[in-house]
Amino acid sequence: MLKLVHLSDLHLVPPGNELHGLRPEAQLQRAVSHIVREHGDADLCVVSGDLTHDGHPLAYAEVARQLARLPMPVHLMIGNHDDRAAFAQAFPDAPRMPDGFVQQAIDTSAGRIILLDTHQAGAAEGRLCSARLAWLAERIEESGPAPVYLFVHHPPFPVGLKRMDDIRLADAEALWAVLAASRTRPRHLFVGHLHRAIAGSWRGLPFSGVRGTTHQIALDFKTAGFAPVSFEPPGYGVVLIDEDTVVVHFADIPDEG
Repeated sequence: MLKLVHLSDLHLVPPGNELHGLRPEAQLQRAVSHIVREHGDADLCVVSGDLTHDGHPLAYAEVARQLARLPMPVHLMIGNHDDRAAFAQAFPDAPRMPDGFVQQAIDTSAGRIILLDTHQAGAAEGRLCSARLAWLAERIEESGPAPVYLFVHHPPFPVGLKRMDDIRLADAEALWAVLAASRTRPRHLFVGHLHRAIAGSWRGLPFSGVRGTTHQIALDFKTAGFAPVSFEPPGYGVVLIDEDTVVVHFADIPDEG
C-alpha cells in the first residue's frame, strides 16, 4: 500500500509578517510537526501549489527550510499565488519542462502520479496551453496499464463557492478531452486552491481537495466577488492507495496551545 501526504495552499509570506491575522510560517511549522509525528512513514508528500502568498523570495526560502524537515520525498507544484521565476530560484532542482512549466510524472508502487502545472502569470484562474496538454497526454499514454493519479492546483469544475468557481481552471474541456481520449484515465484527481476538505466526482472521476495550512475559505455559497476567509482548523490529506482502493483521510492540525 502506498501512503501519500497531500499538502496545499501554504501561502507563506516573509517570516514575521501576518496574513489575515495569522503567521503562515508558524502554521506551516505546526503542520510539518504533525506530519512528522503522525505520518512520518508516508512514502511521499505532494504540495499542490500556492506555496507563497505573493511569490516573495524570503517566503520561498522559509518554505524550503520547513519542508526539509519532512522525512519523505516532497514534490512541489505552483498555484496562482506563486511566481514561476522566484520558485525556480528557490528550488533549482525541482523538475520542470524546458519552457519552465513545473510538472512531473512520479512512478510509484501504486502507479504513476502526474503533477500538472495550471499556473498562468497574472491570472487568478488556471490555464492550460497546448504544450502542457500534449505533455499530459504523453505521460498518461506511456504509463501503459499502470494506474494514474492526477494532481492539479485549480479544480476544473465548480464547487458552489462563487469566487472560487470564478477562478477555477478555465480549460476544463481541453483537460477532459485529453483524459477522455486516453486509454488509461486517472483513478483519482487531487486538487488544491479551495482551502477546504472536499470530495466528490467530476464526470465519473473521483476527486478530493484539502484545507490549507493557514487560513481557509468559508463554506459560503452566497458571497460573490471575493472569497470570504474562515479560521477553521488547518489540515492536510493522508492518502492510502492499493490495487483496489483509494482512501483519503482529512487530518486536522491541532492548536499546539
